[in-house]
Amino acid sequence: MAETPLVGRGGVKYASRDKSYFEKRGLQRYAGVWSLWALGVGAVISGHFSGWNFGFATGGWGGMLVAGIIIAIMYLGLVFSIAEMSPALPHTGAAYSFARTSMGPWGGFITGLFENVEYVLTPAVIVTFISAYFGSITGIEPAYYPVLWVVFYLIFLGLNIFGVALSYRVTLTVTLIALAGLVVFWISAFGHMDFNRWALNIGVGPDGAAVELPEGNGPWFPFGFSGVLATLPFAVWLFLAIEQVPLAAEESVDPKRDMPRGILLGFATLVLSAFMIVLLNPSIVGVGSFALSSSLEPALFGFRQIYGDAGATALGVVALVGLIASFHTILYAQGRQVYSLSRAGYFPSALSITHSKHKTPHVAMITGATLGLVVMLVIWFANGGGGDGETQLGDDIIGSVLLNMAVFGAMLSYIMQAISFILLRRNLPNIARPFRSPVGIPGAIVTIIIAAVTLFYQMQDPNFSKGVVWVIVWCVVGIIYFAAVGRNRLILSPEEEFALEHRSKA
Repeated sequence: MAETPLVGRGGVKYASRDKSYFEKRGLQRYAGVWSLWALGVGAVISGHFSGWNFGFATGGWGGMLVAGIIIAIMYLGLVFSIAEMSPALPHTGAAYSFARTSMGPWGGFITGLFENVEYVLTPAVIVTFISAYFGSITGIEPAYYPVLWVVFYLIFLGLNIFGVALSYRVTLTVTLIALAGLVVFWISAFGHMDFNRWALNIGVGPDGAAVELPEGNGPWFPFGFSGVLATLPFAVWLFLAIEQVPLAAEESVDPKRDMPRGILLGFATLVLSAFMIVLLNPSIVGVGSFALSSSLEPALFGFRQIYGDAGATALGVVALVGLIASFHTILYAQGRQVYSLSRAGYFPSALSITHSKHKTPHVAMITGATLGLVVMLVIWFANGGGGDGETQLGDDIIGSVLLNMAVFGAMLSYIMQAISFILLRRNLPNIARPFRSPVGIPGAIVTIIIAAVTLFYQMQDPNFSKGVVWVIVWCVVGIIYFAAVGRNRLILSPEEEFALEHRSKA
């Protein structure tokens, strides 16, 4: 294999590769606007079935609503930024690519490392929700949940590996089913609402913790503005992973036209769905914000109050499909994220080899999925192998470790992407931008501020340290590898060539 040594800025060394290197790493263009829309919505939709509702315990109903609005503003700035950057830099690397061009190889790698934490661990969080819903529907004992994790990983890795067209068809189908289920839920809830009695049934006890108000009619903000801020990390779950859409740039038929449309249509869909679920789910008679604050199955809980156990089973299946939609699409993103860093030499280049027939990054997907599954199993058995069932699963594994780790990585990557946007606007004002963010640099600055505040309040959770320590270890190991090995083996991938070319013109 021919190599041409090249020394780059930041103490890195490049080697160009001949055609055979990239022929073994080819992708297939398939995705249009609606495929990209489904990729974004499908990645997030599980968060409308589970996870967001824990914020009622820290902010009450009003706190959850305002936190959701603040987080939506953060994501508005983010999605406008990536909607501008992704067609201007239409590479699979996405966040890494943006940061690589704006901040050099070290900035690109660190941004990619933060995003890697999110995409390796978010499927692990979602598959724990899947096992909880599946266990509720079938009655399977929590002790068998690890078997379910392995089975779901195998099934959806297979669907992702055996062709990009198949993967996108599955994504679109399960996303539409999940959204249809949510619409049925909203319509059903409208006839069974008592907002003041049930949504406002949280007060503050003598110890400062949430208590249930039997007659409802409590304050909108029982914990004040500090409660709103403490709820921000939970509101993130209503939008987490919409930013993965640019990872499909090299599989998009026309990324310069379709990427901004797919991203923005997906975000608009999620804003509507988030508002409806936050308003309606706790307002259902017999549900309430207090009960939802500790529920692993908030939508299923609400549907059960309306239709009873028999009807709830139907929504339980639809909710399961919604969770599967997110699991499937984030496995897709995980593969492309690892693939892009590997193809450029930041990760071992063997990880970027694509399937000879299906042109999917199967090695990257299998490696990332295996790592996520191993992390899950280690945490599971370290916490007693499930302990007392759902409580152990929800509180220790999801809330304390995996979910916090995924959100921590995401917030850091958002800050880096917003900084990348600002630097690209200032340092490369003349690159072709098929779409320009209407909120520009001020919108990116707002994204940085809200993400930083969210991180601060996430760290106020005493259980947070269980996750953040391991994220720090993950990043330190990655940086040591890059400093010792990776920086000497970079490859002129499309992201790297674009960055080097335009840095020389800046």
